[in-house]
Amino acid sequence: MPFMSLSSTCIETEAALSELEASFAKTWQGGVDLAVVFFSAHHLPAASLLASRLQALTSARALIGCPGETIIEGGREFEDGPALSLWAAKWRHDIQLTPYHLTFEQTADGASLLGWPDDLGDAAAERSLLIALGDPFTFPTDDFLQQSNEEKPGLAVVGGMASAAQQPGVNRLLLGSEAVDQGAVGVLLQGDFAFRTIVSQGCRPIGKPMVVTKAQQNLLLELGGKPAMGQLQELWQQLEPRDRELVQGGLHVGRVTNEYQGAFERGDFLIRNVMGIDEKTGGIAITDRVRVGQTVQFHVRDAATADEDLRLLLSAHAAPRPAAGLLFSCNGRGTRLFDAADHDAHAVRAALGDIPLAGFFAMGELGPIGKRNFVHGFTASMVFFED
Repeated sequence: MPFMSLSSTCIETEAALSELEASFAKTWQGGVDLAVVFFSAHHLPAASLLASRLQALTSARALIGCPGETIIEGGREFEDGPALSLWAAKWRHDIQLTPYHLTFEQTADGASLLGWPDDLGDAAAERSLLIALGDPFTFPTDDFLQQSNEEKPGLAVVGGMASAAQQPGVNRLLLGSEAVDQGAVGVLLQGDFAFRTIVSQGCRPIGKPMVVTKAQQNLLLELGGKPAMGQLQELWQQLEPRDRELVQGGLHVGRVTNEYQGAFERGDFLIRNVMGIDEKTGGIAITDRVRVGQTVQFHVRDAATADEDLRLLLSAHAAPRPAAGLLFSCNGRGTRLFDAADHDAHAVRAALGDIPLAGFFAMGELGPIGKRNFVHGFTASMVFFED
């Protein structure tokens, strides 16, 4: 088989590794192109051991990994308890894999990201994929995505930010046989391979799309020629009681990613949180910069909407059926959002079958909306590979 995923819930790292090694030996033959490892905080002290043993086990051309507060494998999301997962891929055609380690450093020319893959400049965006796993305390995700979007338009970036640590200096990222304590690790894939990306933002629009007619940095001041707060108050009067509750619990604003469409639907918006109301200007502050001329629409999110959004997107990608996938869910999902455990993993299995699947709950998920890559919150960002 060209793809495989395995996991162990042993709390002792040595026992977890032994279990994976035995399972790998029984189920896999031949070499490994890409190995991806996810592990819970229980295994953080032994991150270097994980890297060396799993690299020796797989002899992977590229091995990357990171810790998460919840690990995903198959149809399970291992919340709270120990977990170690291994996902492996071997493509039938030769593809180029370039592992990398990006670090943020101050240079003579200012702050820079060092360690970009040497062959990124020559990569064909439509035949390439960049996977990134970062440490949220030492890696400037926005700068990374801005640079990749500008220098290589159309190149899809997927991944997530490690979530097993609550303070700097604790996370460990795996790259080959080593563990590093800062920046981001990843791999650039190029060549004759087929993949699809999905970002489920879990929101639905309310009201109507409106053009920003006055803005200041992250403040929406006027929408459609009227004060932004006035537009929100008008919308409030039209909402059903349930939607009013959702607005009070957390309002969101979606920004259209492609202004040249004739109409806008769910999936056409980049979702950002509403931070509050600016008392001086009466503007609505969101977690993104806005400019005049952009089209926006208010959105709400709840468990039912998140479930519906994920299943609709997955069903649209069910044919042809992918052979394997990586899933990066927000650490605000799982049982924090849904009534039942394993929600996102079960949704993938229900739509796509029992494919090799691995991932983790991230402190920020990376994925493309339209032709640009963003860091998201409360999303499920996925990449699926075809055989």
